[in-house]
Amino acid sequence: MQLKQIARDALLKPLQAVSGIVERRNTLPILANVLLEQKDGDLHITATDLEMQITARSQMPDSDGQAITVGARKLQDLLRALPDDVRLNVDATGNKMTIKAGRSRFNLQTLAAADYPRIGVSTEQIHTLTLPQKDLRALFKHVEFAMAQQDIRYYLNGMLLVIGGGMLQAVATDGHRLAWASIVVTDAAPAPVEDLGEPAHQEVILPRKTVLEVGKLLADSDEPATLDFLTNQVRFRFGSIELVSKVVDGKFPDFNRVIPVGHSKHIETSRTELLAALQRAAILSNEKFRGVRVVLGPDQLKIICTNSEQEEAEEELAVDYQGDPLDIGFNITYLVDALSNLDVEKVKFAFGDAGSSALVTMPDRDDYKYVVMPMRI
Repeated sequence: MQLKQIARDALLKPLQAVSGIVERRNTLPILANVLLEQKDGDLHITATDLEMQITARSQMPDSDGQAITVGARKLQDLLRALPDDVRLNVDATGNKMTIKAGRSRFNLQTLAAADYPRIGVSTEQIHTLTLPQKDLRALFKHVEFAMAQQDIRYYLNGMLLVIGGGMLQAVATDGHRLAWASIVVTDAAPAPVEDLGEPAHQEVILPRKTVLEVGKLLADSDEPATLDFLTNQVRFRFGSIELVSKVVDGKFPDFNRVIPVGHSKHIETSRTELLAALQRAAILSNEKFRGVRVVLGPDQLKIICTNSEQEEAEEELAVDYQGDPLDIGFNITYLVDALSNLDVEKVKFAFGDAGSSALVTMPDRDDYKYVVMPMRI
C-alpha cells in the first residue's frame, strides 16, 4: 500500500471516526488494529469489536487496491502530534508501515488484512428510512441518558427503536426512569411483508455502545442519515460513514404501561431556571442516595436537599399552581439528566401523589415523555 503526498486530515479524520470502538484490551490482538483498504478511488478505514463495525471513507485518487491493518491508537496519536498542514507519504510493505512527514519518519507494526475479522452484513432488509442527521441526533440525545449500565437485565443496557405507523420511536429505561421520544418519518419503506414473513411494525434493541457511538458521529445538520433494519442487525449510513451493529436479542418492557396518565397536579416552569436550582441544590445532597424533596404549594415550588453532615440547600421557584400540596422525593440526578438533554425554554411536570411516578413533557408537544419514579426520603 502506498499513499503519496496526502493531507494529514485525509487520513486522520476517517481514523478518528472509527477508532472510538477500538478497545484497549482485546482477546484478539488484531482487534486493536484498523483495516485500511484502497478501492474505488477511496481509502476505506474499518474498525470492529465483533458486535459493531464502522467504516469511514476518504478520497484517495491514486488507489492501488491494497489492504493492511495497523494499530489504531498509535496511528491516531502520531497523526494528531503532527502539524496540521503536513503532507504524508505512507508505504506499507511486508509487516511494516512507514510514515514520512517532513523530516519525521515512523515505522509501525502491521498485521495481514486477510486475518481481519469482519461482521457479515445481512442481505435481508426489513425496513429502511432516511431522515436529517440532526433529527436522528436529537432523538438519541433525548433518550440515551436513561439507558441502564451493566444491568443483569441485559435488554435494558440499550435503546429500543420502534418503526411503524409513519413514526420512529426511541425508548430507554434503567428501571427507575424511562425516556421516550418520537419523530415523524414520512419515507419509511418496509420491505415486502410476504417475502420476509415480518410485520411492517419493527422493533429492535440497539446496544448501549452503538447508541453512544452513533450519537457522537451524527452531525447537527440537514444532511441525510439512512437506517436499514436488517435481520438481527441495524445499519446506519451518513456522510462518509457506514456503521453496522448487531441488535440485542431480548424482549423490551411494555413502555406504554409505564407512562402515567391522568395526573391531576401540573406545573409549567423555565427549564434553565429549574435546572440551575437543581444543580445548586445537588451540591448538598446525600452523595450516596442523591435524594431531593420537591414540595409543591400555592404558587411556589421548593427544592430541598440535605446530607449526612446536617447541611441543607433550599431553592424556591415561582410557579402557577393552586392545587393540593405535595411533598415528593426523587433522585436529583435523574431530574438533572432529563433537563440537561432538552433544548426547550419551558418544561411541564405532572404529578399524582407522593408514591406515583412523575411525568415530564414539553408544552404543546407530544413527541417526548420522561417518567421518573419517586423515592422515599
